[in-house]
Amino acid sequence: MIKRPNPLDRYARYMGSGVVQWIGVRPMRREPLQAVEAVSAVAEYGLSGDHRMGKTPGSGRQVTLISAEFITQIEHFTGHDSIDPALLRRNIVVSGINLNCLRRQQFRVGTALFEATQLCHPCARMEEVLGVGGVAAMIGHGGLCARILEDGDIRLGDAVTVVDVTKE
Repeated sequence: MIKRPNPLDRYARYMGSGVVQWIGVRPMRREPLQAVEAVSAVAEYGLSGDHRMGKTPGSGRQVTLISAEFITQIEHFTGHDSIDPALLRRNIVVSGINLNCLRRQQFRVGTALFEATQLCHPCARMEEVLGVGGVAAMIGHGGLCARILEDGDIRLGDAVTVVDVTKE
């Protein structure tokens, strides 16, 4: 019998674990994100209080995540001293974990279980909020889109950990 390699082995040394630094929800489309200290993740729907809860159940874009490290890169490329995470239109900011390595992986944020579906590419609004070159500054640093597989609660300071599905 041929043993299939564990896809996590390839990226294990880059993944580690992370920490939730910021959480934001947008009650209505095109409104600014509101920073919150905690939120409930509802499987197949999204984050409580976020406008995406009313969208298509099972969507691969129920939640968006970006890393604090990516935000630092975006600040560097745009010349900003600091960028309010709400301007980047992502729901959760994490630190200490390489989000790009989580693509197509399952991971926990707090007690909720997620599956990363795709990279979260920047939209044209980044030119408005970051200035000329905002979209270019975010290419490769836009974070991830994810779907929620299991309900759970997420709080500032919660851990972000990869789930090894081969062991479950």
